[in-house]
Amino acid sequence: MQNQVDKMKKRIAYIVSYFLLLLLIFVCQKPLFMLYNEALTKGVGMSDFLQVMLHGCSLDATVAGYLTIFPLLLVLVSVWVKRLPLRRILVPYYGVAALLMGVIFVVDMGLYPFWGFKLDASVFLYLDSPEEAFASVSLGFIILRIAAILLLSAGYAWLLAKITPARIEAVKARWGATIVLLLLGGGLFVVIRGGVTESTSNIGQVYFSNDQYLNHSAVNPCFSLLSSAGKSKDYAAEFDFFDEERRQSLFQGLYPSDGNTQQVLDTIRPNILIVLWEGLGSAFVEPLGGLPDVTPHLNRLTEEGIFFTQCYANSYRTDRGVVSALSGYLGLPTASVMKMPAKSRTLPAISEELVKAGYTTDFLYGGDINFTNMKSYLLSKGYQQLTADTDFSLAEQRSNAWGVNDDITFEHLYNQLKDRKEGPWMTTFLTLSSHEPFEVPSHRLSEQIPNAFAFTDECFGTFIERLKQTPVWDNLLVICLPDHGFRYPRESVDRGGEFAHIPMLWLGGAVKQPLKVDCIMNQTDMAATLLAQLGLDHSMFSFSRNVLSDGYTYPFAFHAFGNGIAFRDSTGVSAYDTKADRISYEYPSPSEERLNRGKAILQTVYDDLGAR
Repeated sequence: MQNQVDKMKKRIAYIVSYFLLLLLIFVCQKPLFMLYNEALTKGVGMSDFLQVMLHGCSLDATVAGYLTIFPLLLVLVSVWVKRLPLRRILVPYYGVAALLMGVIFVVDMGLYPFWGFKLDASVFLYLDSPEEAFASVSLGFIILRIAAILLLSAGYAWLLAKITPARIEAVKARWGATIVLLLLGGGLFVVIRGGVTESTSNIGQVYFSNDQYLNHSAVNPCFSLLSSAGKSKDYAAEFDFFDEERRQSLFQGLYPSDGNTQQVLDTIRPNILIVLWEGLGSAFVEPLGGLPDVTPHLNRLTEEGIFFTQCYANSYRTDRGVVSALSGYLGLPTASVMKMPAKSRTLPAISEELVKAGYTTDFLYGGDINFTNMKSYLLSKGYQQLTADTDFSLAEQRSNAWGVNDDITFEHLYNQLKDRKEGPWMTTFLTLSSHEPFEVPSHRLSEQIPNAFAFTDECFGTFIERLKQTPVWDNLLVICLPDHGFRYPRESVDRGGEFAHIPMLWLGGAVKQPLKVDCIMNQTDMAATLLAQLGLDHSMFSFSRNVLSDGYTYPFAFHAFGNGIAFRDSTGVSAYDTKADRISYEYPSPSEERLNRGKAILQTVYDDLGAR
């Protein structure tokens, strides 16, 4: 009996030690990467090295988990085979795995000084022309790195072979051993997935600093390369509807530069609070033709501030909508820029421009901030402090299926802001209670979905009234803008863009006087409109317009949904199915000009994405 137990212990010990050895290899790569890339001259201290290694462990464990799958399967097979020559079978696998680990690490380490970001699938774009790729480096440079790859790969393979039993024998209690190993595999799956929360393993989970060099150092290069491979496309080649001359002709003038701006604020340096309201479409806002009594507080506040009545969301999901709002970048029908750190890091952002102007910045979200790479996006865009679900108590984290309910986070926000004296500052808050499954602690309305929006409205209205009683209000600009719209009832057909129609409201003591702005506009236009009010340059926001400028002479809105786009101007709306390559809706009548302008914008933004 003891012999059988020893055989199982031998199997488990091998799998655990194999996984831990891989993890140790990846952790030890980080200080080497940092030292090669001039960590000491950058003033990086010992605590920074330790922080990088500690925060990077989660992605290191994910990659180690993937590499452990095949050995675990072999060990599982060995339970049913009389004697399995484990080492002899695995040595070729070790050789390939070690070579890939060595190549990826050395290439990533060597390219970082030139690229400034972690190795990703864009490296494959250069393999078609290796002469050009190596033109700027010497033969000695290449030989030294090949030698490093061979040395490291040989070392990795030797270590892995060293801990591998030469052979393992079958056990008598085969079913029991199989169950134990399957349970071990279940634990490995959790490690690979990155835990049991909503978010799966992604690059953003290891970001911990406003210093991008430290964040990049924490990222496992194998994960960075493989995770980007599925997202790597020649975006510039997509949606080539027109030749370049025709595209330029159609696109010309759609996103004009500033003219004279109507000044609607009392100051050019207000403190700023941006509230991104989860999913608030016009269907729930009575002044926009929505249901009565769902958002009575917002309805009342529209009479007190600057109310943009014809604002349209650029996309249909939170990850896309946040980028549209904060970076002024158009939504895409087939991709999410937030999920592509190599692309999103190149986007402009309101927060970055405000930091340059002396603002401090922070972001609050009651959910998992690692979801859809949000954390890496926010840190790369200049947000200096992030608060998320893990900063609240366990009970608070479980108050909603997505994290912390809005009544709790609004209370946290109020306590954060009420006595804030330093400035200027910008705080951004993303709500979450008005998200499916729409379960909230109050039940003012009988219908579940409107009730969830009514709950957030109550939280928002109470928060604003309390904030009015503090000194903070006097120099405050509150911008309430949804991340995207919501169709309600769900069975209804979206006739002309109701799904994309959203409110935008500017409130606070910094607002001169109530005003209604009725021109058609987009969520992306918040960036240029806000920065123009502050006297700051917004020319880098290529798809954002200052709608309070007299240069804004052709109001329109562009919206992207799953495999489709819609374009709206004063003549109506045209929707186009990009997958089926056909017009899906036109109202009130067909318009080739409307459709072509929408296509030209889509082609232009994909060309822009491809160039990033």
